[in-house]
Amino acid sequence: MADVAPGLRPMREGDLDAVMAIERRAYPFPWTPGIFRDCLRARYPAWVLRAGDGILGYGVASVAADEAHVLNLCIDPERQGRGHGRRLLRALLRIVQAEGAARVFLEVRPSNPHAIALYHDEGFNEIGRRPRYYPAMHGREDAIVMAIELLPGG
Repeated sequence: MADVAPGLRPMREGDLDAVMAIERRAYPFPWTPGIFRDCLRARYPAWVLRAGDGILGYGVASVAADEAHVLNLCIDPERQGRGHGRRLLRALLRIVQAEGAARVFLEVRPSNPHAIALYHDEGFNEIGRRPRYYPAMHGREDAIVMAIELLPGG
């Protein structure tokens, strides 16, 4: 899996083994294959970032009316720190905007400073907290809720 010219394409059911391998490496409380399948069946925007013959990461969002919600954005932990997350986030924002979204929301763990920094850097602002939103090793962890307004033609 070379880092040469990563490309984006819609996620397919056949990608789920590779996606789940990344999901399990990246998160102590990963999504299940069923959650990904449900998102694909609901036709949520779900995309994979590929390089060579392998998947570097993936993003899943939902769009309703003029709002989108980034549900999962993940780069393989072995491939992080190379701009792939930024590339994938920007692509996902373009995709949901093309589907009519004018604003995008997401939740992020306070214990994930790299993701928080990326979201701030890309124009997201903290708009609130969801207490005890995420499962954690010792109980629950709050979620930081972030949002961005997408500019027309942006």
